[in-house]
Amino acid sequence: MPSPRFDVNQAMDEAVALHRAGKVREAEKIYGRIVKAAPDYFDALHIYGTLKAQGGQMGEALRLITAALKINPRSAEALVNLSNVMHALKRDQEALDCLDKALSIKPGDPLALANRGSALLSLGRPADALETFDALLRLDPRNGEALMNRGIAKANLSRQDEALSDFDAALSLMPGHPSAMYNRGNALLALNRPVEALADFDRALNAMPEHPRVWHNRGRALQQLNRYAEAVQCFDRTLALNKGDADAQNNRALCLLTLGDLREGFKAYEARWKRSAMADTRRGYNKPLWLGEFPLGHKTILLTAEQGLGDTIQFARYAPLLARAGAKVVLEVQPELKSLLSGIEGVTACVARGEPLPGYDVHTPLGSLPLALKTDASTVPADLPYLHADPARIEQWQSKLGALPGKRVAVAWAGQAKHANDANRSLDLKVLEPLLTLEGISFVSIQRELRDGDAALLASRAHVTPIGGDLNDMADTAAVLSLCDLLISVDTSIVHLAGAMARPAWVMLPFAPDWRWGLTGDHSAWYPQVRLFRQPSLGDWPSAMTQVRTALADFAAQA
Repeated sequence: MPSPRFDVNQAMDEAVALHRAGKVREAEKIYGRIVKAAPDYFDALHIYGTLKAQGGQMGEALRLITAALKINPRSAEALVNLSNVMHALKRDQEALDCLDKALSIKPGDPLALANRGSALLSLGRPADALETFDALLRLDPRNGEALMNRGIAKANLSRQDEALSDFDAALSLMPGHPSAMYNRGNALLALNRPVEALADFDRALNAMPEHPRVWHNRGRALQQLNRYAEAVQCFDRTLALNKGDADAQNNRALCLLTLGDLREGFKAYEARWKRSAMADTRRGYNKPLWLGEFPLGHKTILLTAEQGLGDTIQFARYAPLLARAGAKVVLEVQPELKSLLSGIEGVTACVARGEPLPGYDVHTPLGSLPLALKTDASTVPADLPYLHADPARIEQWQSKLGALPGKRVAVAWAGQAKHANDANRSLDLKVLEPLLTLEGISFVSIQRELRDGDAALLASRAHVTPIGGDLNDMADTAAVLSLCDLLISVDTSIVHLAGAMARPAWVMLPFAPDWRWGLTGDHSAWYPQVRLFRQPSLGDWPSAMTQVRTALADFAAQA
């Protein structure tokens, strides 16, 4: 007898019934038989592809839903489901194209709008994502997911206060939602509110304890709270869940360095090249990377600047050590430092970044030299001074500063506004007011980047001489420091310059200091003559300033 004819419509009814009853595996088998028997059956292709996507079989899902859309290209639902597959395959531009087609067919479709906003976030287009989530929320103001995602878009646009409001609104609709709590914690962290951020991360971890990014950002909050040993544990947990997380590796390295474990810290610090905010410039050099694997002998080594001016100045101290060991040393530095660093002992050539390089045999980024030379807490090279001001520049500035009465004290109160830690390390000029009222001192402002209100306040102080705008490069600043009795500054490159010149300097440190200053004490092995004044608690500049004022009054009274 011939086998009974396969009725695709009857089979479809059976599959749908099983599907609705939650018997997905049985339904999937029937959908598979249907598409074999009727390869142009749109509904079967579409639903079968959606089930494959739900099961993580994205390649099959892509094939099936694409086939369905060839039959019915105006199915907005299928286009939305295809966009989900594209997103899972990290093909977000194609996902966005699908969603735009779906919305042209079915304008205002909530699911298409929600997915479109998410695709735009994945593509790094938060402003466009914000417009999309706004459109969705006009249709559905109580959509908690849309509020959360709009908050993410605002956070990516550095509108953290507004983002926090959206996360709060989302959590009022979705109490305890772990992703909303995680993103709220991120906004609080960006707003320099680590205590509250830590609480949100803890709540998020209760719901999703294996989420590596929550562990990572919990560690960042602990860093801001000066709890570095606990932060290391968080980064270890992050790396146990995601071994290749370079941001966690880098932050763990900074914690180890801050805790004084220089050997392990500098080993781990090599992860900095892979972190999200740093390009690996080492690939641009055509000779081998040297990390201390063999003696250099008489080889020529190119030492390259990699991060800020302060880092370059700090690690340039290793150039004389290499030269004394027989190497020929070439420095490539930021243009602002070329003139100043050309005079370092043992440097045969100093070029500005972008200028033609002389020949060399190996290269090393300056920040890798402590690793290459096996620096630990007991062997920090501090043969000071290793930088010197140009006599011609000193003479030039002598004519401008020489007649100032009393002790001359250079001051700087802020670093670069774009620095990731600017909110902690810089301070408002008004916080310096207790210092500026002291008698017997001529203050010299070497602050180059003035902020709102700074110029007016400086102009109102007769015994403050602002020269920041007249400093052409760090060689000028070095000359000014040579003519001043003391530098008082926040933690920025000028402190490194004074330290390298062995000039008297006081640095005002935030509660969670940069690694090179350590956690305790009023001196650092890197610059022993620099005196450290630490915030006693998060954000407490007034207490630190009281200490500085007392010390400065004593300094002014000295003969």
